[in-house]
Amino acid sequence: MKQVVVHPERCVGCMQCMPACATAHSRSGTLFGATLEQPLPKPRIHVGAGRFNEGFPNRCRHCDPAPCQAACLAGAINRIASTGTVMINPDRCINCASCAMACPYGVIRFHEDPLGPPNRPIAVKCDNCAGRVVKGLIPACVEICKAGALTWETVDEAMRRKNRQVSRAMSSGAAEQAAVPPGMALLQTIKKVELELSER
Repeated sequence: MKQVVVHPERCVGCMQCMPACATAHSRSGTLFGATLEQPLPKPRIHVGAGRFNEGFPNRCRHCDPAPCQAACLAGAINRIASTGTVMINPDRCINCASCAMACPYGVIRFHEDPLGPPNRPIAVKCDNCAGRVVKGLIPACVEICKAGALTWETVDEAMRRKNRQVSRAMSSGAAEQAAVPPGMALLQTIKKVELELSER
């Protein structure tokens, strides 16, 4: 099943995913229209600053099993079996915040939502843009991310691609051909020294 995969090493901190997400979850579906809505739509993805002020796009990982689902007293959180997406039913949410306390990623927010019951704060989190995906579109955050920090793919596809990237970068003589993934330069240097010593 496809999901939004986060590649934090690629994030440039532009935060374009946030207004794209808010717009996708607005009544109008347009950026201009969304700015005029009440309540104002809010993003379900949040870009924070990492330890070295690098951007980090934080969103729901749709855990399996989902701690938020287990903690929900009202039974408002369920998983769509066909997509693996963990969803919140806004009509059943009682705003108790049990789900937010159980979430290991801190991505569940509470506020009025343009698509939820009027004048009532509810739990809100990423829904993998289920409405867009049904129409054959990719999630708004993925579509807008030009740095490739967010991709729409299966976890297996993402892991295979990362494995190929690291393997190519670690190959002898690959420094001139491919960019080294962050944190791998030391390992590549060690491999080069080992290769030079073995050739003597």
